[in-house]
Amino acid sequence: MRTFDENEESSSIETSEENEFAPIVEAGFVRAKRTSLPLVAIVGRPNVGKSSLFNRFLKRRFAVVADTPGVTRDRNYAVCEWVGREFYMIDTGGMIPNSENHFDRKVMEQAEMAVAEADVILFVVDAQVAVASVDRRIAQYLQKTKKPAILAANKADTELLALEVHELQRLGLGEAMAVSAAAGKNIGDLLDLVVEALPDSAPDEVLDDSLRVAVIGRPNVGKSSLVNCILDDERNIVSDVAGTTIDAIDSPCIYEGQRYTLVDTAGLRRKMKVTEDIEFYTNLRAERALDACDVALVVIDATEGITSQDKRILQQANSCRRGIVLVVNKWDLVDKDSKTADRLMQDYIDELGDLKYIPMIFVSALEGMRARKTLSVAKAVHKRASRRCSVSELNDLLENSVQRRSPASDKGKEVKLTYVSQPEICPPTFVFFCNRPEKIQKSYIRFLANRIRERFDFEGVPLRIKFKKK
Repeated sequence: MRTFDENEESSSIETSEENEFAPIVEAGFVRAKRTSLPLVAIVGRPNVGKSSLFNRFLKRRFAVVADTPGVTRDRNYAVCEWVGREFYMIDTGGMIPNSENHFDRKVMEQAEMAVAEADVILFVVDAQVAVASVDRRIAQYLQKTKKPAILAANKADTELLALEVHELQRLGLGEAMAVSAAAGKNIGDLLDLVVEALPDSAPDEVLDDSLRVAVIGRPNVGKSSLVNCILDDERNIVSDVAGTTIDAIDSPCIYEGQRYTLVDTAGLRRKMKVTEDIEFYTNLRAERALDACDVALVVIDATEGITSQDKRILQQANSCRRGIVLVVNKWDLVDKDSKTADRLMQDYIDELGDLKYIPMIFVSALEGMRARKTLSVAKAVHKRASRRCSVSELNDLLENSVQRRSPASDKGKEVKLTYVSQPEICPPTFVFFCNRPEKIQKSYIRFLANRIRERFDFEGVPLRIKFKKK
């Protein structure tokens, strides 16, 4: 059996006659309310092993870990389960109170927001070094919150270090638990303390039916700004400095009755330009987020047009067979007249070539122009990806297609298509039965794909086409 991933056909791109430059005020958007699952925030100064503990709790490499301080910058949420109790675990960046550094202040703000949301705080210190003044300032700050706080002395890899953690009681947060994220030492005992400190509440149903939307693109095209605009919240750090976002950050929300999980990802650069270990893993994390999503919002910069790296990212999304929406951000910075949108849209369609089936939307995350409309477009794309065509309609299409154009014969031997079915959705998969599947030419595959798209609306949806011997 031969399998092909179709990606060439014509597609109707949205061209509205409304004012392309006026922000759209959309009703019906509400932020997702936090469920009654309690929240545990992991805090501490940089490079004490917070993300390593976070990964150990989740039993997988969820957060980026490196010896370089400051790798974790945004709040990172994940559901953790221990002894039958579920709770949100929040990984935060390293706290440096009263720092004059721009990023340090931003990270501190994010950590403070996580502490404000949390029901229990897990304060992590380094068992291998003496208590620092930063640790004491953080401890004083946590005492003022009057929230349950658990002190964990990480990197206690030896018995001697484990015996010395009693000195940490002077921080005023009780006895410290000696743990080692690297070796997995006393992790279960620490989680026992966490669960014991959780408030008594019956957990609501966790949002598990949401549409997962990954926001991907090159560095500094406005991905985090778009997510923040949709959420109406500074959920992710935004800066003109490329590479601010490192982890793939999940943000649940509800828009017009539909649950979404927005995944803000690190900017994808060409692999040959990725030189640092951290950037390598962040690229990998963004790619895994793309692979796990339902629909990808590929964000580009309207002032730069579609670059070669943009095309590579679009091809990558197409290869993952995910629904795709092209989001042209920074539309407010483009010099426009009444025909600019239509002209640029046609230019982009020409640039997309085989990927011209992808719908396009012009937005400005800075001004809030059509930002939330991207969710409606993503929902429509996913609905198309979930469509199942009837066997009778498909075989009518096959008969008409063969009458219009037959497959090329091979050395005088006819290639006959007899039947077609759609066994799968997401992505829509079409199986054509024929006598000589290995002789089907690629040009005919594109012809059949175009015919399918003419008959059925699969805008924004990659198609998979298979040929099987009769």
